[in-house]
Amino acid sequence: MTDLHPFIAGLPKAELHVHHVGSASPRIVAELAAHHPDSKVPTDPEALADYFSFTDFAHFIDVYLSVVDLIRTPEDVRLLTFEVARDMARQNIRYAELTVTPFSSTRRGIPEQGFMEAIEDARKGAEAELGVVLRWTFDIPGEAGLEAAEETTRLAVGLRPEGLVAFGLGGPEIGVPRPQFKPYFDRAIAEGLHSVPHAGETTGPQTIWDALAELRAERIGHGTSATQDPRLLDHLAEHRIPLEVCPTSNIATRAVTDLDRHPVKEMVDAGVLVTINSDDPPMFGTDLNNEYGVAARLLGLDERGLAALAKNAVEASYLDPAGKRTLAAEIDTYTTSWLEGTGR
Repeated sequence: MTDLHPFIAGLPKAELHVHHVGSASPRIVAELAAHHPDSKVPTDPEALADYFSFTDFAHFIDVYLSVVDLIRTPEDVRLLTFEVARDMARQNIRYAELTVTPFSSTRRGIPEQGFMEAIEDARKGAEAELGVVLRWTFDIPGEAGLEAAEETTRLAVGLRPEGLVAFGLGGPEIGVPRPQFKPYFDRAIAEGLHSVPHAGETTGPQTIWDALAELRAERIGHGTSATQDPRLLDHLAEHRIPLEVCPTSNIATRAVTDLDRHPVKEMVDAGVLVTINSDDPPMFGTDLNNEYGVAARLLGLDERGLAALAKNAVEASYLDPAGKRTLAAEIDTYTTSWLEGTGR
């Protein structure tokens, strides 16, 4: 079988489901931990591998929030954001919609205006210096309840940064029903933001139905349980509602027992628009290039199939139409050149 990793490494890509703090590399996490010695997060990058071993989804949330607690100043925010973009550039990620949870930072004392200025400064620097276009999804941390929903909505609508394109909902799903967040999504949608909540990762397909009906979801984060409901799969396929699939993440959080049981092939076979993403890559010991390799194995893809998968993410993105055309053409040009160079 052809080794697809060199092709994947050079393939221009877009990523739609990747978390801001969850993308902090071990080097950056260790550096921040050293700046804040009261944290329980290890300062040794090698020790972080053990620290990022999760027993279940609840344990993952605990570890994730301990890393969030390292982001305490606008300087921390700017450093983290730019370094995440640097890691993306190394993978030939051209465009990313980074999920940002401002409530987690502002409630820890970071001035809200300082937070906005920090992410925007990093965004502009990343595009100018690294060639990575960043956009934001502001995310309600579901475990923090309606107070967090109100604050996130206020920040998104009242202090809307230039790069903000979407409004999301993350955190635990069990015990956090989607319908309670409807008023907040209604306000965000009224301001022109796209609805992209997590749903159906650790709960059943009804959570996805709720996200569609109550939150007017245009894309679904994870959607792992969609394959349990054929009618839901048909609905997603018919209405071209994309799923943001994160295979390694689903294994790490125990949402799926092992990769060979991952439902991504059932999603694709049902005609659903599937995108491949890394979620919280350093925490899960992965990156987007690795996830494309996983997808190639699970879906039986060759180079052309991987290029089509990359173009799915472009189609499902909220990049402007001209930007979409440019990135899709770049994927086609790269793939054609690669295949000609290998005699195929």
